Amino acid sequence: MTEPKKLVLVSAVALIDVEGRILLAQRPEGKSMAGLWEFPGGKIEPGETPEAALIRELLEELGINTWSSCLAPLTFASHSYDSFHLLMPLFACRKWEGIPQSQEGQTLKWVRAKDLRDYPMPAADVPLIPILRDWL
Repeated sequence: MTEPKKLVLVSAVALIDVEGRILLAQRPEGKSMAGLWEFPGGKIEPGETPEAALIRELLEELGINTWSSCLAPLTFASHSYDSFHLLMPLFACRKWEGIPQSQEGQTLKWVRAKDLRDYPMPAADVPLIPILRDWL
């Protein structure tokens, strides 16, 4: 039996623009998994719902506002890394206020679902790609 790992809860979103592209953010230097591309989002704080965490993170990371009613649950990732287990609901969002702009030094890119595999991602995110491709 292996030692239990810390469970890390993270909420992520596929922001989908009017052209059907998905926003990816590249993890900046100095962070774990630097250089990899991911869906925007972040850790769920104690007492916070996944939707509330996303609304907070989108404002902090991208300078945009959205609402719980605009976050549609799509799928989730459950992945064991060496030192923790990640559980990450992925929402889809097509409506927000403002223009996404990097607030924390990350590079942003709008990507077609068929091209997501061209961007190296954390292991937990990779299984989400075919779901997004089939859904869009």
